[in-house]
Amino acid sequence: MEPETALGLVRNGATLLLLDVPQFTLIGIDTLMFSVGPVFKGIKMIPPGPHFVYYSSSNRDGSKFSPIVGFFIDTCPSEVIVRKWDQQDERLVKLSEEEEERYCQSVKSLEFDRELGPYTLSQYGDWKRLSNSITKTTIERIEPIGGEITVAHESEMVGNTPKTSMEKALDQQLRNSKFSKSADKSQKRGCYYTSIPRVIKRKGIHGQELTSLNLDKTQLLESILMKDYGGSEDLLLGELQFAFIAFLMGQSLEGFLQWKSLVSLLFGCNEAPFHTRSLLFTKFIRVIYYQLKFGFQKDQTGSSNVEKESSLLLDESWLSADSFLHHLCKDFFSLVQEASVVDGDLLSWTRKLRDLLENTLGWDFQQTSTVDGLYCEEDEFAPVVEMLEDPSEQ
Repeated sequence: MEPETALGLVRNGATLLLLDVPQFTLIGIDTLMFSVGPVFKGIKMIPPGPHFVYYSSSNRDGSKFSPIVGFFIDTCPSEVIVRKWDQQDERLVKLSEEEEERYCQSVKSLEFDRELGPYTLSQYGDWKRLSNSITKTTIERIEPIGGEITVAHESEMVGNTPKTSMEKALDQQLRNSKFSKSADKSQKRGCYYTSIPRVIKRKGIHGQELTSLNLDKTQLLESILMKDYGGSEDLLLGELQFAFIAFLMGQSLEGFLQWKSLVSLLFGCNEAPFHTRSLLFTKFIRVIYYQLKFGFQKDQTGSSNVEKESSLLLDESWLSADSFLHHLCKDFFSLVQEASVVDGDLLSWTRKLRDLLENTLGWDFQQTSTVDGLYCEEDEFAPVVEMLEDPSEQ
């Protein structure tokens, strides 16, 4: 890069100044992760907009790592964000306003320039596709008190949540030997995610009508959009992206569960994709297409020690034909195929998603036999059917 171009990016981009971070600590921003060297003081040339910063402290020789801690930021041009390593708690903390202002001036005077690693702009496109619906409002609405997202604060939730075989595999990964520190249950601080019911239960509604509401979640989607998102489809998509990033980069099981709930809600709609919310579903399919494309690509190609230690969790538990994602996609693809009228963009992105899953994972989306329209296998995502002959359910 030409020196004048680089200097322009340094002055116009944001800077993340990270002071006193011990050597071997893993520091990540967006899709990038670094192992801290002896002179590392942060990252420069950061494009304006939302970013996810995450880190994992190491033992002295860099062989064991603690649970990842992450937080979202929303940067402005030329902004300087300062954090300092707290040796006792082994975490990044904010400084006083006076200290922060002093360091900001030093950064703007280029005093730290040689100790700042450049943001890898060639990978910025991947990050934009993963985060283009996240705004400052999204971050402020969802982030936990204090802003820190970490599985160490989710121990109580993780222990009490019913798990599919996939979630058990993820839980085991999050509890493996590299996470050497025990979780402090007194510090449980969760994100403020939107509550998404899996089964619709409403007073005064019985029998076939209740069954219909559970077979097609269009009405539930409309209710949640108006009640929790003020009618904004982009806010919902922003939360979907927030949860996925918290899970994939921050290794948050809470983030995975929320992503799963939102994906299940949207894939559970029969009418909305073709009549009332075609644009939302086109955006939704595009969002998860890029999420899965990035996640599977990183999992398959990552080879460095840093990438292995950051261990993205799209492992073999995602590849099984018994996974919840396979069942949901199979039903949705069938729905699109059988629809009489489909928006062109929605159809195009649905085909791209299907091709990605078939070509990358070898998944087969041929329809299996059913009995009376119900799933033969036990599946928590099979349609919920009201048994009319049972008086207790009337």
